[in-house]
Amino acid sequence: MRDEAEDGRSAPKLREQAYDRFTHHLLGKDLKPGQFVSQRELVALTGMPLGAIRELIPRLEAEGLIRTVPQRGMQIAHLDLNLIRDTYQLRLFLERPATRSFVHTASDAALKTLHDRHASILQRAENGELSPALQAEAQATDWGMHDQIIDALGNEIISKTYRVNSIKIRLIRDAAVRINDLVVPVMREHLGIIERMLARDEAGSEEAMAAHIERARLRALNMG
Repeated sequence: MRDEAEDGRSAPKLREQAYDRFTHHLLGKDLKPGQFVSQRELVALTGMPLGAIRELIPRLEAEGLIRTVPQRGMQIAHLDLNLIRDTYQLRLFLERPATRSFVHTASDAALKTLHDRHASILQRAENGELSPALQAEAQATDWGMHDQIIDALGNEIISKTYRVNSIKIRLIRDAAVRINDLVVPVMREHLGIIERMLARDEAGSEEAMAAHIERARLRALNMG
């Protein structure tokens, strides 16, 4: 009985580990959008048992990260105009009201920390320091701010929905632009949002966030 209970507790952990490893390799570009992959290949890539991979697949299908193609197997999410439209529209619907809420809930200290972090990265980038380390810091700071705004709502369903959409956004962005091309414009856009937040300007913060997301969408379409 004890072994069965332990197996029951370990199964969800294996599923979560399998999901985390899959998304890690997906965002690490070990898996490419549109690529076909087998269960055995996912086992080899993630180092997870076949049972965990089989249990993972329905979740990945439900989240739109893979799809099963008859007689061909599993295909990693394919990047197309519909995906860009849908993911950025969802992002806009989630982040606009979340930004307005964050203006009220975030402390002055938290906003100043965000401001100083972005300002430091921007200054170094404008001075010509576009090292891989700075690019990684900028990327983490970029997504960290958006995650922080969403998580401040305290709604687990929204946070989980946002995280899945973020994976797709990152795949789209990585395919459309190079991170070193984004450091300066994204830091400037974020600082514009944060400055309005520090002024406790609800409408201005929301509008600045909406404009930021729209510019990101245009960059993804190679239009901006």
